[in-house]
Amino acid sequence: MNPVLQRLQSFSAAEEFLDFFGVEYEPSVVHVNRLHILKRFNQYLNRSPVPDDMDEVTAMATCKALLKQAHDDFVKSTAAQEKVFKVFQDQDGKSISLDSLKASLATRGQRA
Repeated sequence: MNPVLQRLQSFSAAEEFLDFFGVEYEPSVVHVNRLHILKRFNQYLNRSPVPDDMDEVTAMATCKALLKQAHDDFVKSTAAQEKVFKVFQDQDGKSISLDSLKASLATRGQRA
């Protein structure tokens, strides 16, 4: 594993990753989408792996660009639109109306 990627293993907060790579970020975006950003960053790393023998400067620049791209995905879009996690992928644009929920609850109340 590339030494830059090894250092990331000790990080847990999205802000740690962003600060480490010097990525400017919008705190409000990170607050709402932190897991989505990190998951997307991981997806980008899987598509464009950092070789073990890549020099540190190039590895840092590559990771910084991928993390910035992951962050920016959620600046201009939403988690539901980006569909990073399976729960959003399974929805496929479907939504449940408040009226249908009320009707469902009323039906359940009659059965009880």
